[in-house]
Amino acid sequence: MLMFLPGLICDTRIFAAQQSAFPDGWVLDGYGMADTLTEMARIVLAKADERGADKLDLFGHSMGGRVAMEIVRLAPDRVRRLALVSTGIHPAGGKEPAQRAALQQIGYEDGFEALVDTWLPPMVADANRDTPAYTEMREMCLSNGQAVFDAQIKALLNRAPFDDLLAGLTCPTLVMTGELDAWAPPSQHEAIAAKAANSHLVIVPGAGHMIQVEAPDAVNAAISDWLAMPAAG
Repeated sequence: MLMFLPGLICDTRIFAAQQSAFPDGWVLDGYGMADTLTEMARIVLAKADERGADKLDLFGHSMGGRVAMEIVRLAPDRVRRLALVSTGIHPAGGKEPAQRAALQQIGYEDGFEALVDTWLPPMVADANRDTPAYTEMREMCLSNGQAVFDAQIKALLNRAPFDDLLAGLTCPTLVMTGELDAWAPPSQHEAIAAKAANSHLVIVPGAGHMIQVEAPDAVNAAISDWLAMPAAG
């Protein structure tokens, strides 16, 4: 079963183009108020169980990539294919906690709209901001609200590293990001691909962090190639 896992304050709407291209796939509509990656991973596994899906092709975007890796940790035998997209494997460190806290504070002091309008633009390449798709993405983020943002930030700040899991991956693994992604740049994905034995690296020209919205045709082509890779089970 192909499952799409969204990132921070995103839901099914972030994968509209993929739902259209892959109608047999299923998109998780957010993680509720889960505030750990483990809880998020268990939500995904429970949804898969409800649909009778044992073997999973997991496409994780941004935070969703970290959720996918947590599923690898919890239930490695169920992961048939893995896509790590616009994401990372490192733990929180350096300036990240302070940067995340500063964003939260904008929401507390100036409202969640101000937070989204600070956070979202750098996630999208300049050329892709003045578009209807960007407006729809902004509305999606706003609808998820500060409480969900705070819960997911807590999960991200308390994340574990996944280097140990990457080295043991044998399933076909798509590693993909946008050429202009400043938050999860190509160099970061090159390092991920180098650690996963059965990986394929794709860098999408002209796209930022919200790659599946900014470059849907390129993303869908990469997904088709990934799903065509032979996998055991």
